[in-house]
Amino acid sequence: MPIDLATALGAELPTREFSWTPTDVQLYHLGLGAGARQTDPVELTYLDDNAPQVLPTFATVAPTLGETEPPKVSFPGIEIDLAKVVHGHQEVVVHKPIPASGKATSTGRISEIWDKGANAVIVQEHTVVGSDGDPLWTVRSSIFARGEGGFGGERGPSAKAALPERAPEAEILTPTLPQQALLYRLCGDRNPLHSDPEFAKGAGFPAPILHGLCTYGVVCKAITDELLDGDASRVGGFRAKFAGVLYPGETLRIKVWREGDELIGAVTVVEREDAPVLGEVALKIA
Repeated sequence: MPIDLATALGAELPTREFSWTPTDVQLYHLGLGAGARQTDPVELTYLDDNAPQVLPTFATVAPTLGETEPPKVSFPGIEIDLAKVVHGHQEVVVHKPIPASGKATSTGRISEIWDKGANAVIVQEHTVVGSDGDPLWTVRSSIFARGEGGFGGERGPSAKAALPERAPEAEILTPTLPQQALLYRLCGDRNPLHSDPEFAKGAGFPAPILHGLCTYGVVCKAITDELLDGDASRVGGFRAKFAGVLYPGETLRIKVWREGDELIGAVTVVEREDAPVLGEVALKIA
């Protein structure tokens, strides 16, 4: 059904109460490839049994841990076939380091809807507070829905951020595992696009692709490890635009520049002539 702009824009999303444990944090980090340097003391801080440090990108999975059903793109005024949807952008801002265990409540709304002609972009914003009432993090994300445009909305922004014309501070090569998507989906994203070859072909891909949010987390961890001494508490936020797909087993090339209190960059796929994967990457240094 066409997007009902009057109903959808500004609509409140269901409040969600959730909790997490150190084991959940460990599983998330393993889903990003943590532990590859299995004797490195800094690497092992992501996998401590009692008090693992927590990457801010954990915020993207914390509310849905343990879910086993494929997600539905069903909001007030919006019903879209899952096969038509890909991630557009993701941003997490943490108001303090995420604890290794906790309870929290998430409230959200549809903050923006853009009509791109043939396609649509839908932006959600969620605010999360801990059981003590203090804010923990804010998440903004968008989905790109193919064939769902033409409903009469505004086109929205289209400017692209430019990267510095100098050599990057770092260039990081980060391999992914062939089974990376099958492991990461245990964090609660059971979209068959990442596990079912026939579903992936029906969606226009030759094989299942890696979750965009997995790539997002892998890149945040790589930059943190390379330029922030592996200290997740120094990450105040992380944002990126999804520019292409990654197939499990491929290698990421992450170029990073320091601009003030941000580490900005772009991410490509080594094996496919540096095809873009993430653009407008920015890690805010706390």
